[in-house]
Parts: sequence; C-alpha cells; structure tokens
Amino acid sequence: MNKTFSVLIPVYNKENPEFLFAALNSIWADQILKPSEIVIVKDGPLTKELDEVIESFSKLAPTKCISLDKNYGLGIALAKGVEACSNDVIARMDSDDIAVSGRFLKQFEFLKSNTDIALLSSNIVEFHETPDLISGTRKVPHEYEDILKFAKKRNPMNHMAVIFRKSAVLDAGNYQPFHGYEDYFLWVRMLIKGYRAASLEDNLVYARIGNNMIARRQGTKFFKEELRLQRELKRMNFINKTEYWQNIILRGLPRLLPVFLLRIIYKTLRK
Repeated sequence: MNKTFSVLIPVYNKENPEFLFAALNSIWADQILKPSEIVIVKDGPLTKELDEVIESFSKLAPTKCISLDKNYGLGIALAKGVEACSNDVIARMDSDDIAVSGRFLKQFEFLKSNTDIALLSSNIVEFHETPDLISGTRKVPHEYEDILKFAKKRNPMNHMAVIFRKSAVLDAGNYQPFHGYEDYFLWVRMLIKGYRAASLEDNLVYARIGNNMIARRQGTKFFKEELRLQRELKRMNFINKTEYWQNIILRGLPRLLPVFLLRIIYKTLRK
C-alpha cells in the first residue's frame, strides 16, 4: 500500500471564503503526510471570492476541480467527487473545518496496518468561529461491533473525519441524494455489504458548528427525511420493527420541537 490518497471536498456558493481557505490550508500546508491530490467539487457556480480561493490554492497543491452546472446537492456532488478521485483511499473533508496536522498520517497508517478496514473515522472537536472557542467533542464508537450496534440508532461516524476505500464505497452504491443523511445512509449500506469500520480515539478534526446548525436539523422537511431514512433502514433489514418505532419516537419526533428544546436534546446526545 503506497502513500497515495485523495482528499474530497464539496463546495457550494454559500460557503465562507475565509473558512474554505483555512480548511484547504489545514489539509496541505499544515499536514505531516500530504495527499497526492485534492478533489474539489463545485456544486454549482460559486461566488467570485470562493473561486479566487480555489484558484489560488490550485497553484500550491495538486488540485482537481469538478464543476457542476448547477447546485445538485451534497449527495450527487460527493458521488461525482468519489468517481473523480484517482486513488482508492479517499479522505472526506468539509469546506469549513480544520484538520489537525497528523490526521492523514494517523489514519493512513491505520489503514495500512488494518487492510480489512474499509471505513475509518475519529473523534472530533466542535468549535464556534475559531478553534479557541471550543463547544465540545463528539466521540463515536471505535470498535467494529460497537459501530455496528450504534449505527442502528445514530450515525456511527464523524463524516468530516472519515477516510475510506473508494472500491468499497462504489460497491455499496456510492453517495446518493438523501438530504441530511448522505453520509449515514452510505455507511449503513457499506456495513450491510459486510465492510468493516473503525474509528480512532484521537481528535483529528476541528469541526465548525454555527448558531443555526440546530435550526437546520429541525422542521417538517427534516422530519420527513428522518422517516424516509428509517423506512430504508427497515426495508434493508438493518433494523427491526421495534427499532424502527424507537427511532421514529427518539429521532424523528424531536425534529418537530422548538429549536431551544432540540438544542437541549442535541447537547445531551453529544455527551
């Protein structure tokens, strides 16, 4: 296993140019082990400022830009990005998060020593505006059996800290349109296919959380997507009827609550 891997980043026109610059800088200039290519998917036309950041960065790092003619959404953008990656090992990165300097080295070495692992994540640190304003951490299960069990109730991976094998992702059907659940739905399909997953205990990504993050997860539209997700999990026999109704009550119904109550629930689940 050579040390070639891709980093996949989707970008759309509402992103903050300063945040994008910091994210790109963290995966190249600040990394101990640098990627052999960085695939940036422009999900529709971007602002002039965002394009300038990408153009400037492209002069410093091996960058491949995929430009979509319109904003298709995260699922399609990520699917196109995976297909465009030249390497089998792909690391995910959000356009407003910051990777710690040893992220890729630790994850790549783990995959090298554990060839049975197709999907790998880590713990993350959540922050407001700057990494100095830490809100908390999000820990996920580390062992395969715990991940499998956890996935029946919640997303078992921190998506912004994931690194995976392209061949396994494509075999599971690649990313698909599923508002708010693009990553979760893919992980479940990979687990159903028999691919093994793991997560490192290290905090390898600083994840930016905005004040409106909770609001984006609330409302009728998100509730309907939650129902759709649970129906899919049940259809694929990943969860049984009892687990289905438990998830509807514990995950679905809170989406209809006022934001301040959902914030309390979200904070409790993060612990």
